[in-house]
Amino acid sequence: MKLKHILFIASATALLPVQAQQKWDLRQCIDHAIANNLNIKLQEAQRDQNKVEVSTARNNFLPDLNGSASHSFNFGRSLQSDNTYKSLNTQNTGLNLSTSIPLFNGLQRINSVALSKLNLQAAMEDLNKAKEDISIQVASAYLQVLFNEELVKVANEQLALSKEMLDQKTAFYKNGKASQAEWYEAKARVAQDELSAVQAENNRRLALLDLSQLLELPSPDDFGIVSPAVDSLTSLSIQTSPAEVYAEAVLTKPAIKAAQYRLEGADKNIRIAKGAYYPQLSFGAGISTSFYNVSGMENGNFGSQLRDNFSQYIGLSLSIPIFDRFSTRNRVRSARIQQHTYYWQLEESKKTLYKEIQQAYYNAVNAETQYRSSRTADEAAQASFLLMKEKYANGKANATEYNESRTAWMKAVSDRLQAKYDYLFRTKILDFYRGIPLTL
Repeated sequence: MKLKHILFIASATALLPVQAQQKWDLRQCIDHAIANNLNIKLQEAQRDQNKVEVSTARNNFLPDLNGSASHSFNFGRSLQSDNTYKSLNTQNTGLNLSTSIPLFNGLQRINSVALSKLNLQAAMEDLNKAKEDISIQVASAYLQVLFNEELVKVANEQLALSKEMLDQKTAFYKNGKASQAEWYEAKARVAQDELSAVQAENNRRLALLDLSQLLELPSPDDFGIVSPAVDSLTSLSIQTSPAEVYAEAVLTKPAIKAAQYRLEGADKNIRIAKGAYYPQLSFGAGISTSFYNVSGMENGNFGSQLRDNFSQYIGLSLSIPIFDRFSTRNRVRSARIQQHTYYWQLEESKKTLYKEIQQAYYNAVNAETQYRSSRTADEAAQASFLLMKEKYANGKANATEYNESRTAWMKAVSDRLQAKYDYLFRTKILDFYRGIPLTL
């Protein structure tokens, strides 16, 4: 029973870390970051504000309805119909209900609705741009974690080689085939590689911390990422030219679309400003009644007064602008200047986009070349180290030669890993400009 109990506890304990730790792929990380990023929440709030402005502009087509009530007291002497003065105290209560409907205001309301819709579309594209930015940041941090995980493996492999060589040196030293200095040198190498392994693990943890902070996670504890077979993702060569990528990107990138919507909105703003040149026609209607009380006189009852004093009115009002101190003219000028500003902002956005695509393309091409070269260098350095390892084991090479060969191979491995993840990231950036989702 005791043995069974121990085995049960051991198996349950072994399962705990697996159950506690979450393994997220790149898509899950990006989705979580988008859902929790504070800058995106700010952009969402701006989008919601623009939705309210659209509703406000549409509601301007509805008639307004206003109700009012008044009550006044009059004291003192007043002139009577018989040309005499008499002291009277008077109370008067009035009730009024009115409405006003703009019939024509130079198409300002129609253009205001159109402008608010374009502003909403621009705000939605700003939100999409913020989502793209955080997606790229997450992808970069994700790949950095993968890179550091592989460096940890390399550091551990290097440490294993050092321990293997220390064991061999210890046996040689005991048999008198190696000096004490050589044994101490091998022992020091193990200590150095242990330090390198600790540093590599710390770098991995820091990279994981950076990723978890982008995801707005409270802690990187119990958080891990899926390690896909990225080597298969780096086997494809770059086929698309910068011009082809730009032709796709200029039609889909949120920054470009937002600038286009704002330029289109500037035209609506000009029309709104010009609307003040036209006459303003509105329809008005209302009903009113009153109740009064004069001291010292016979007054009608409340109901009869409300009926007798009841009145209604309807009418049209036409306002013709003649001179407004050039305020309308200046608003039109200001709107045209804003339109020119948005036009040049759009052109600058297109120019910047093309520059970014060119840089991404040449960075990807360069990264591809470096990756292929680093693989060749890694293979050569590995082959050289294996030969040196055999020579060292047979006493045909000294420790310095062995360590130099091993160091050269480890550097080649690190360079290959760096080139691999740089190439992967650069190609993903190029795909991003083509509208391909960031996935591994």
